[in-house]
This record gives sequence, structure tokens and C-alpha cells, in this order.
Amino acid sequence: MAKSVAELIGERSMTVSQLADQSGLEEPVVTAIATGCWTPSPTQRKKLATALAVEVDQISWGHKTPVQHIWGQGPG
Repeated sequence: MAKSVAELIGERSMTVSQLADQSGLEEPVVTAIATGCWTPSPTQRKKLATALAVEVDQISWGHKTPVQHIWGQGPG
């Protein structure tokens, strides 16, 4: 069963900062991916999977933040 980046970080007692260092990605990007606010590119997926010592398909990469459509001109 695929696990999220956040689950894998927790299982390994890592911090986001450590994962960023090991993957070569910027910490804000890793934070956004771990919280489900950013869907990583194929290159980012490979770097994270390598740093977490798993295959790319063993990680669930889906968004956790619902997409909302906003209509109109915004607050008046």
C-alpha cells in the first residue's frame, strides 16, 4: 500500500529539513509536498523516493487540499 510523504517521514523519524537536504529539494517545496498542497514533478518524485529509500510507486502523491472554483469578481 502506498504511503504519503508525511507518513514516510514519520516512520523514519526524519524532519522535513532532513528530507530536503537528502533529496536536494528546497525545504518549502518539500513542506508543500508533505502537507499535500503541492503535486511534485516526476523529477521531484524520484528525488524524494530515493531519499526515502522507496520506489516512486510506493508513495501516494495526491493533493489533500480540495480544489475550489471561485466565481465572480471577489469581495466588493
